[in-house]
Amino acid sequence: MKTEIFVSKINFLRVVDENGNADESLFPKDLDSGTLVRMYRLMLLSREFDAKVLSLQRQGRAVTYAPLLGEEATQIGSALAMRPSDIFVPSFRQHGVFIARGMPMDIMLVYWRGYEEGNIIPKEVNGTPIIVPVSTQLPHAAGMAFAQLYNKTGASVLVYVGDGGTSEGDFYEAINFAGVWRLPLIVIIENNQWAISEPRSRQTASQTLAQKAVAAGIDSIQVDGNDVIAVYSATRDAILSGKPTVIECITYRMGLHTTSDDPTKYRTDSELEAWKQKDPISRMKKYLESKNLWNEEMEKKAAAEDAALIDNAVETAEKFKPNPRSIYEHVYSYMPETLKEELDEAEANNFWQGVTE
Repeated sequence: MKTEIFVSKINFLRVVDENGNADESLFPKDLDSGTLVRMYRLMLLSREFDAKVLSLQRQGRAVTYAPLLGEEATQIGSALAMRPSDIFVPSFRQHGVFIARGMPMDIMLVYWRGYEEGNIIPKEVNGTPIIVPVSTQLPHAAGMAFAQLYNKTGASVLVYVGDGGTSEGDFYEAINFAGVWRLPLIVIIENNQWAISEPRSRQTASQTLAQKAVAAGIDSIQVDGNDVIAVYSATRDAILSGKPTVIECITYRMGLHTTSDDPTKYRTDSELEAWKQKDPISRMKKYLESKNLWNEEMEKKAAAEDAALIDNAVETAEKFKPNPRSIYEHVYSYMPETLKEELDEAEANNFWQGVTE
């Protein structure tokens, strides 16, 4: 006997297309005009911040940096779908998420200048520090989601990972754990088509990355990651469901993997040009203009305001003086006695200045 015992499907969601045309039947009911404009403003600010840090890095005023160019809709849409109590766990490219969640840009710039004090996240931001090793943040996020379930907080944990990261064991372990315990864990896959120089087609034979959730027994959906409204809708639905969910956002890294990368070595100009036609910011701009919510005068004003905000943040960050105590104070949630002894000895000897008394 041979019978079919399991069938699954993956849905794809797009609300606004490349020309700014919306499917009103799919439009989230809770999005008002003010929030739509805020979405666009945050995408603009994120892109301008990104360009500034890239420029600073080329001037030797910032360390190796991972640009987000082209991925603004995935980040802003998911960030605005979160409630204040929800927690986010980034990798190393979620600058837009940090900005949308209220992270001061001067603190972000302190980190990108090479100081770990910039990784001390204000409590109200409700996120974890930047995590660079690929996919190691996923088991951490699953543990945090378990804590929310155990303590009955009602909060969800959103964790971000790239397409390449879904090939790591940490990804599978996290979603499997989330499935078994029915954790409020939402995995946002920023499928930007390239894991450094490795194309998505070389990462996996799966037709979608979203379907990897099927084996873990959890919900999943694929969305147009350049459609900020679709990303918002899918993320908000997952949060309100309280169930573990994988959301694959189809987007594109239009810039460098990091500032140590040269994408011209492994991808074609024609591929890049094709994705530029799907640019998330121009798409949202077209939609807002069609609804008379945006115009060129507002665009100029926004550009001037954003430039001033970013310039002020750079000025503040470059005045920052590191405090060696942070080496000790932010290792644990409390300072154990052994570490306190080391700190006392370091301060007594002023050892970080190379001076002994």
